[in-house]
Amino acid sequence: MQTPWEHRYAQRTQRMASSAIRELLKLTEKPDIISFAGGLPAPEVFPVQEIEEACIQVLRREGSKALQYSATEGYLPLREMIARHTSRYGIEVIAENILVTSGSQQALDLLGKIFINRGDRILVESPTYLGAIQAWQAYGAEFVAVPSDENGMVIDALEEALRTGPKFIYVLPNFQNPTGVTLSLDRRQELVRLAARHGVPIIEDDPYGQLRFEGDHLPSVVVLDGQYQENHDSCYRGNVIYLSTFSKTLAPGLRLAWVIAPPDVIRKLVQAKQGADLHTSTFNQMIAYEVSHGGFLDRHIRLIRQVYSERRNLMLELMEETFPPGVRWTRPQGGLFLWSVLPDWLDAAEVLKMAVEHKVAFVPGAPFHPCGGGHNTMRINYSNASPEQIELGITRLGEVLQQLVISAQPA
Repeated sequence: MQTPWEHRYAQRTQRMASSAIRELLKLTEKPDIISFAGGLPAPEVFPVQEIEEACIQVLRREGSKALQYSATEGYLPLREMIARHTSRYGIEVIAENILVTSGSQQALDLLGKIFINRGDRILVESPTYLGAIQAWQAYGAEFVAVPSDENGMVIDALEEALRTGPKFIYVLPNFQNPTGVTLSLDRRQELVRLAARHGVPIIEDDPYGQLRFEGDHLPSVVVLDGQYQENHDSCYRGNVIYLSTFSKTLAPGLRLAWVIAPPDVIRKLVQAKQGADLHTSTFNQMIAYEVSHGGFLDRHIRLIRQVYSERRNLMLELMEETFPPGVRWTRPQGGLFLWSVLPDWLDAAEVLKMAVEHKVAFVPGAPFHPCGGGHNTMRINYSNASPEQIELGITRLGEVLQQLVISAQPA
């Protein structure tokens, strides 16, 4: 039945859609279902005690400031700490290059707000992060998809896509969500070169970069852009906007992330944020600073890497043992996810229905493909489930896939 509100919604709401993952999580909240669906960190590694102590210290020392309104740009000591921390990875910036946001999802929304007009083309790898698709569809974005493989975005297909005149390129170079794949160094360099030649900016989304537990660290796209542009100024003014977050290293409930961009872009983002929420929670920012400075964050990240590495290894071993021939999967060097490709005749959405009956869940891969496709793919999270849940859940999922593959074979 039509409600009195139906004809009052803005036209942009016609392009809004519910997150397939968020809707799926509602179905898998039952305690007897083992879910590999969400992109959830392991709750066992949340620094509860340290955050509790930080709350006490912040309230005792600066309670009136922590509970007050503050600057839209973010808590200055936190921004300065982010600048110092990122400099260790070669990202040379100052506080004026940094905006603190209420999670990376707000950063994506603000970027859509200041850059995207209806009909603008956004160049993305396929598959890509569902949250970015959801954020930018509301602003009328059209997506140009570049295929990806085990080394990330296929650069040979990038130049042709750049001829469509995209507003910007969106890329997740490290342990990509959803595939877990890392963009190789030579492809990062070529991406920077082609983007500069065509005059197209890059948005680099890097929520998982610190969670590498195998292989060598690769320089970020923003670092390579600085080298390519020969930018030696401590205030970054290049062609890349860089996003990262505390959600995967401290706790997602804090809703803290940051944007690194040239100062003029930061100023425009600040104006957009003022119209959204005035500023990110002062208290949460001060808590994050109190917990993170003094070396704790480095020690804590080492623990996270160890836990996720063990869970990834266990999941890969069990998939090798239980999944039928014809099913392939990635071997991520870090992050939270791996990606599985089923035989072409299998629909992952239908597989999910059967899997849920067997008390196990994953995310079908089709929603991550902004231009269609991916019906036979699935994203599997290994960070959140305990080793015991991984063992039982992957065994169940393997049994489901074995049944489907065997039943499809000719007698």
